[in-house]
Amino acid sequence: MRRADRLFQIVQLLRGGRLVTARMLAQKLEVSERTIYRDVADLQASGVPIDGEAGVGYVLRGGFDIPPLMFSRDEIEAIVLGTRMVEAWGGAELVDAAREALKKIEAVVPPDLRSRIERTHLYAPGYRIPAAMRQRLDTLNGAIRDRHVAAIDYRREDGDASARRIRPLGLFFWGGAWTVVAWCELRIDFRSFRVDRIDRLERLDERFPDEPDKSLRAFLARMRAE
Repeated sequence: MRRADRLFQIVQLLRGGRLVTARMLAQKLEVSERTIYRDVADLQASGVPIDGEAGVGYVLRGGFDIPPLMFSRDEIEAIVLGTRMVEAWGGAELVDAAREALKKIEAVVPPDLRSRIERTHLYAPGYRIPAAMRQRLDTLNGAIRDRHVAAIDYRREDGDASARRIRPLGLFFWGGAWTVVAWCELRIDFRSFRVDRIDRLERLDERFPDEPDKSLRAFLARMRAE
């Protein structure tokens, strides 16, 4: 977590009006108590009205607010729908991130805009995606981000199965199905795999180099050319 995000979260966690200890904040944010002491001191020095002290606890005085973000009605609806689509179809980690992002927005917009968020009637039901699928998306997303090779057992639509080593490059959502674009070491070429047809997925410790001719940009350039 970036330090700026952590400072924002500290303010949000202190908004309840209850005394919150450094240990509670440290456990919530997964940092040391010493880091919390330093962050709270910096927030106090910057003018945030936090009362309390190390070893006792902290509370945020009422009336403090962050300058509001301004959005149009259409922008609010786009944000809410995007969040709900991630909640419906994204990996578990992205779901948590989307919810936290919306909470941050709700915390800093004026009351009239907050009510628009609550009144947005755009939904993306996600009851069809199982927990195992969400975990698979998280694993692939992490492998893409950190450039880790993945081992998969893949089953084609016709039932043909194969074991492959791939370099995951990008995830694409097609309104009901996810595909992962990868460099396939078996075919020595780009391939797209439907995530719901991956029977086994393992993120390996091995990392792959950033090679321009085997990158997502190269894959997209080929698609445009074709």
